[in-house]
Amino acid sequence: MHRWLVSAGLNRITPSGLVDSAILTPSNQRQYSMLFFDPLYLIMIAPALILSMWASAKTKGAFRKYGRVSVRLTGAQAARVMLDQAGLVNVAINRGRGFLSDHYNPATRSLSLSPDVYDKNSVAAIGVACHEAGHAVQHASAYPFLQLRSTLVPTANIGSTLGYLVIIGGFILQMQGLLWVGILLFSATVLFQLVTLPVEFDASNRAKAWLSENRVVSPQQRQGVDAVLNAAAWTYVAAAASSLMTLLYFVLRAGGSND
Repeated sequence: MHRWLVSAGLNRITPSGLVDSAILTPSNQRQYSMLFFDPLYLIMIAPALILSMWASAKTKGAFRKYGRVSVRLTGAQAARVMLDQAGLVNVAINRGRGFLSDHYNPATRSLSLSPDVYDKNSVAAIGVACHEAGHAVQHASAYPFLQLRSTLVPTANIGSTLGYLVIIGGFILQMQGLLWVGILLFSATVLFQLVTLPVEFDASNRAKAWLSENRVVSPQQRQGVDAVLNAAAWTYVAAAASSLMTLLYFVLRAGGSND
């Protein structure tokens, strides 16, 4: 459910395979082309895509930079101490795969830390690991926004896939009601992205506070933790902005289709 390098690609629609253009009439062919090649969509989504690329590059750069600054604990060790102090001794910490694939799974009550986080004793590693431990603490304390996000997961999954198909069907068939049903479904994805923001910000704040209060990092090293976690936060902002602008585009085009 949670990944560090979040892609704004939740909003991407792939034209090929969704509709056979051979069955389109001239009228709905124009609607179909509008959906995928409309300059308005490109104008609306471009800032979010630029922000996403910038945030991803900034996160990778900060992680590599502060991955070279050593501390006394590995990411796994720091997360373990933070969890134990919170009374979460039963939350497992597993070594995952991939680069910055770190996440907390509320279903299994476990952390999965990527090798560069699990094994390394760096400022970047402990920042990311304790951020994920922060999610476990949120879960244990029934943090309202985390509970809301978990509730939204099934609906958001439907909205991010079926919502697109229904919207496309509404444009092609020129069925106003179907189009708005698709927009309603997709709005669940947007709501999920927006609710994700306070969840991620709060987890980072918990990690920063714990690392400083327990003197795991020095004031100078704390700046590195801030740089890594603040950069990662922008990836979520970019994902939310992308989803929001896509929803706004569909609403504008749905209104225009009445003309």
